[in-house]
Amino acid sequence: MSDSGANTPTVDDVARLAGVSIATVSRVLNGSARVSDDKLTRVRAAVHELGFRPNPAARSLAGRHARIIAVLAGTTSRFEQVEIIRGIEESSRAAGYLMSLTAVGDADDDSIDQALSLVLDQAVAGVIVLTSDAVGVAALRRIPEGILTVTVSGMPQNGVPHVSLDEPAAAGELVAYLLGLGHTTVHCVGVPASPNEDERILGWRRALRAAGAATPEVIHSSEEPNSGCAIGRQLARSPGVTAVFCGSDVLAMEVMHGLAEAGKSVPDEVSVVGFGDHPLAALWRPALTTVNQDFAGLGNRAFLVLDGLISGPLGRTFASAAPALVVRDSAASPVDPGGAALT
Repeated sequence: MSDSGANTPTVDDVARLAGVSIATVSRVLNGSARVSDDKLTRVRAAVHELGFRPNPAARSLAGRHARIIAVLAGTTSRFEQVEIIRGIEESSRAAGYLMSLTAVGDADDDSIDQALSLVLDQAVAGVIVLTSDAVGVAALRRIPEGILTVTVSGMPQNGVPHVSLDEPAAAGELVAYLLGLGHTTVHCVGVPASPNEDERILGWRRALRAAGAATPEVIHSSEEPNSGCAIGRQLARSPGVTAVFCGSDVLAMEVMHGLAEAGKSVPDEVSVVGFGDHPLAALWRPALTTVNQDFAGLGNRAFLVLDGLISGPLGRTFASAAPALVVRDSAASPVDPGGAALT
């Protein structure tokens, strides 16, 4: 059997010799975006010295009308992320595109460049980035100019076309509901912190200030599994805590579990609300009060914006429908030490 391909130079070899990232080599070979003259010269010199020849099949793909929508996300573990991606995939498929998904994992440059090299090695029509966490935001900043890009969820970034749900309004609905039950303030447990303030926390803070209520310090969960349970036990030790707003339904379930472990009853002693209307929210005990948000529809709108950019200018944002409060059993009026409702 022939071993003629054993020493065939690869894109990795070119990148190493030129002293650039694999993504930069891909940009030069595909002509997908502008590269500095210095890097362009170094890559071309490395290609010549190594005798590198791009894969003919890959080059032929690059010459066709691109039919791949690339999705970049920090992780894909949260319910809302899964639903957003489902919406993008369904809409892409209906329009005749193939969706590719890349989970970046970490916010360091090497991890992002490795992920981008996978994306840029494809003949992509455009990229959708989930910017609901720090990794997504960092990945967006390293996408080269000239790549059609739309961001989804989180805060708008540097004028890039963006779609999001009205998360501040949704959080405000939940806080107003708890204050209406008679709670004097509402504590907040947020998802892991990111460089930009979480819009759900923003809505929580605005609602408390509008009501003239005290604004407690936000407690952020971590990426560790079940970190909300420890937060629930922590909150149980604070006698002034009667109501808690959580940045996701899963986080709310973890907090409720921690409160129960510490001997606190929900909602008799502490009311807890979530965010997103996870499929398990109605099955949890007590059933979780939350707000319904159409995350799959958000993914659909993200694709529509990108498809509009591919076809021609369509507009920069899409507004979402008003949030729907879902009242269940995990929130109630506060009680005094004697057991009587305070409202």
